[in-house]
Amino acid sequence: MSTPEWSRYLSEDLGAGLPPDRIAALVIDRMAARYRDRLPLMTDAAAAVRRLAARWPLGLASSAPPTLIDVALAASGLRSFFAVVKSAEQVAHAKPAPDIYLAVTGQLGFRPQDCAAVEDSTNGLRSAAAAGLQVIAVPHPRYPPDADALSAARLVLTGLAGLTTSAVSALAGEPGCRRIGVPGQPLGEAVASP
Repeated sequence: MSTPEWSRYLSEDLGAGLPPDRIAALVIDRMAARYRDRLPLMTDAAAAVRRLAARWPLGLASSAPPTLIDVALAASGLRSFFAVVKSAEQVAHAKPAPDIYLAVTGQLGFRPQDCAAVEDSTNGLRSAAAAGLQVIAVPHPRYPPDADALSAARLVLTGLAGLTTSAVSALAGEPGCRRIGVPGQPLGEAVASP
């Protein structure tokens, strides 16, 4: 759900008592402050980004608003590892539509089918698959994606420690889905071009 969608839902459907743009500003400001104090990076996320960025140009295709993406990348020190950073708010349709992944792969200069997407959410998995990327799922145990969305993944990992250059490279030569069990938590959205 994009910022305009969730803020409108809070305002109109749940009757939050504020206009959608005010709700969005308040929520984003508070989340940004929390991220600056303590960024909730997933286990092994920074190491996974560094591993993949040493091999391929990376793009970030996020549903988060640009402000939160910027704060998270600054707080984590990971901004320099991404050649392209884009919010779904910068494309016509948010996830699960393919727009964000098509925009990021286009900006990276690669065909979608020559790229891999790392996702943990139902809408993210659907978006990456609809765009034609090789999909790697790292489901969050507390918020698992729908089974039909997960079935689009060619590789399902139980944690980011398993997100290695060999695992991503294997997607280019292996049909079907390969499952690797590694403890950890999901990263979110990233694009690597193997």
